[in-house]
Amino acid sequence: MKVLMFGWEFPPQSTGGLGTACYGLTKALSHLGVSITLVLPTAENINADFLKVVGANVRVKAIKSSLRPYVSAQHYSKSYRKSTLYGRSLFEEVKRYAEAAGEIAAEEDFDIIHCHDWLTFEAGLAAKKVSGKPLIVHVHATEFDRTGGLGVNQHVYDSERKGMEKADYVISVSRYTKNKIVSHYGISPDKVHVVHNAVEKTPMRQLEEFALKKHNKIVLFLGRITLQKGPDYFLYAARKVLDVEPSAKFVISGSGDMEEFIIHKAAEMGMSQSVLFTGFLTGKDVERAYQLADVYVMPSVSEPFGITALEAMHSKTPVIVSKNSGVSEVATHCLKVDFWDTDQLANKIIGVLRYNPLRQTMTENAETELLRISWINSAKKCVELYNKATSTA
Repeated sequence: MKVLMFGWEFPPQSTGGLGTACYGLTKALSHLGVSITLVLPTAENINADFLKVVGANVRVKAIKSSLRPYVSAQHYSKSYRKSTLYGRSLFEEVKRYAEAAGEIAAEEDFDIIHCHDWLTFEAGLAAKKVSGKPLIVHVHATEFDRTGGLGVNQHVYDSERKGMEKADYVISVSRYTKNKIVSHYGISPDKVHVVHNAVEKTPMRQLEEFALKKHNKIVLFLGRITLQKGPDYFLYAARKVLDVEPSAKFVISGSGDMEEFIIHKAAEMGMSQSVLFTGFLTGKDVERAYQLADVYVMPSVSEPFGITALEAMHSKTPVIVSKNSGVSEVATHCLKVDFWDTDQLANKIIGVLRYNPLRQTMTENAETELLRISWINSAKKCVELYNKATSTA
């Protein structure tokens, strides 16, 4: 099976869950013998040595483009409005990327097209038009997730709906996301197939001793500091925890458009000494953050999946996740909470911090549970869908 895959984020340069998911899935597909031509905007950071790690069946082609992970239309306009090389708006650049994708599709030999999220849906449609090959669009997040349902960008929504309507099949990363696709975009549930994300089982580093842990319990938030991820609810719960556990420290790792607000809010609530900001972390620093934490909290308002929760579990860190998340469908040995219920969230954090038997039970059971959550299983489901699409094309 030969796959022409369009993405817009891929390690070693990765800023979110989509890059992690694309890496895990692509690597597993390669190990199953699937041949992949992965098309990315400006893929100069991916060298031959890194590709050997991904798999022998993966080849990368670059399109010179200014598309960047998680860029908004407003941010794009500020960054590239003076450029004559790229589209004057994010949507013009998406169209330009699609035109280049059509040219690549005319030259490549492939059986099926696989696209990740709305930025590449136009590219997939262009490749389908040129080749006549089946198209699968993979939805990692919708505009309703990114905005919390507030201020939905109509252009983005239209692009998402068009891609899903014209695709042969749609992959969603959870049943939670599938329900959004069906209810908000009018896509037939028979067309949408759930393929849950997973976590790569990398060897664990030797546990490090952190000076901060000697006299403090650590509560970790790690993710984009945006409306979707619920950092404000994390902060409100932190205030309630500190009233009971004054020595607790709350570490916020990440960056995003709410970062300044959250920093000022922490000061306003009298928590400047208890809330620590690390900025955006990558690589081994992410693993160190998980190991530092006594509990990891993912209070997302709307989380299509939430790979970070599985990463924390893999690091033997107890996890509390929002019920509004896809990962809650596959992870049972974690605590689940309504993101808006900061009283319940605070109580669960206190419970994990205070009771060693609870922490131990959660981590031991999570370790066993992770054995059945693998990228190979996810890749097998994709291959089944590839075969179904190509046999009926």
